[in-house]
Amino acid sequence: MAGQSSGQSSEVHPEENYEDVTMYDLDADVEEQLLLAHNECTFIWANKEGWPVGVIMSYVWSDGKFWLTASSQRARISAVRRDPRVCIVVTSTGSPMPRNKAITWKGNCTVHDDRETKDWYYPALAAALRPDSEAAQAAFVEFLDSPRRVILEVEPTQRIGYDGAKMSKATAEWMAARASR
Repeated sequence: MAGQSSGQSSEVHPEENYEDVTMYDLDADVEEQLLLAHNECTFIWANKEGWPVGVIMSYVWSDGKFWLTASSQRARISAVRRDPRVCIVVTSTGSPMPRNKAITWKGNCTVHDDRETKDWYYPALAAALRPDSEAAQAAFVEFLDSPRRVILEVEPTQRIGYDGAKMSKATAEWMAARASR
């Protein structure tokens, strides 16, 4: 058969070699929990030469979109104005959720600099990052509200999810079944 190496079984268990882990997708409810439990992501864009570049950024997940902010003189802002295709990666590491869960989203980025968006976003980000202190939130909003700051809205278009707990469970079950043969 084309595409199969000689001697390869037609019934391949992914636990044998992990070459295809797509069946260990992150369930939609777990993904939503992850996106709301965390506020840090890797934001990736392409520079002028086409190289992917990424930085860690804080975000707010709202209405099915990622919202982030940066000063307009940052290279990522001119880059997404030139090419709005971006990628966002969120992992459960550092969140209250168990480790080994991740979501990657490709998306289109829109840059906002209008007052209405800033008035909504700054308090939302401050609440996400400083949930225990209204005074700290108010101070953070003041720091954010600077002349060159813009808001990035990323509308997700394609996802890759991964749940390591599913893979671990499937592997343990497969190994137990194999050992009992």
